[in-house]
Amino acid sequence: MTDLDLRLVRYFTAVAEHRHFGRAADALHITQPSLSRQIRRLEQQLGARLLERTPQGSRLTEAGEVFLPRAKALLRSAAQAASLTLAAAEPSRITVGYTAGIIVTPAVRALGERFPDADVRTAHIGWGERMTALPERKADVLVTRLPFPVDGAQVTVLYGEPRALVLPVTHRLAGKESVTLDDIADEPLVRVADETWNAYWRIDPRPDGRPAPDGPLADALEDKFELVASGQALLISALPRAGTLRPDVTAIPLHGVEPAHVVLATRTEDRSRLVAAFREIAQAVLKAPGF
Repeated sequence: MTDLDLRLVRYFTAVAEHRHFGRAADALHITQPSLSRQIRRLEQQLGARLLERTPQGSRLTEAGEVFLPRAKALLRSAAQAASLTLAAAEPSRITVGYTAGIIVTPAVRALGERFPDADVRTAHIGWGERMTALPERKADVLVTRLPFPVDGAQVTVLYGEPRALVLPVTHRLAGKESVTLDDIADEPLVRVADETWNAYWRIDPRPDGRPAPDGPLADALEDKFELVASGQALLISALPRAGTLRPDVTAIPLHGVEPAHVVLATRTEDRSRLVAAFREIAQAVLKAPGF
């Protein structure tokens, strides 16, 4: 087995990127002769020629073309290993992401009290950013509603929320204390471009196998409320908090359906003590409003 020196691997990727030993040496802040010697050492370790000099600079050999993407992956893996190890060994910073309508303040405050030297931050994550927030490290933990993909994430259910039907105040059902799916069997419901969301929130198909009635597309919550207020469609959502709806729409509890679930998602490989502590605290202190 060949033991590769990561410093030599980094030198090789610099030459491959610049396609020139001189420019790569300047970027690495070493001399060109020293860089040439380091590349020869790497080639000796691998037993293959990686680079060829040309009048215009340098080019990758066939072996170099094969090695380059693997060299980059090796450097990324090493950097990630170092970062995760440091985070697990010494808590320093955590970003708590949350989506619309979810309050994380009690858990964030409790984490700050437990780790007073840690840099605890919060970040509102737009609905369309939920899928990328963790892999792109916009957040270290994300508190959001289902549906949420579990691939590459550790997902913990925090609590359930009653579902509600949002409808115009002039709608025939507006005065009822509660409604069921039978009451809206033929009512169009707002859709989004995400079919997983549609299946979960539109309850599509219905328990009897019938498809949910079609409805207009919208992404932003404000656009959904506009469609509801104008009478074009109804909307199933988590039961809104008092004062969060516009005056021309109302929300009625939707009975006979599974509650919506608020979850905490983290990167599967993240072993940070701050992340573990936040998960523990969130499970203890974050509850459905009014429950």
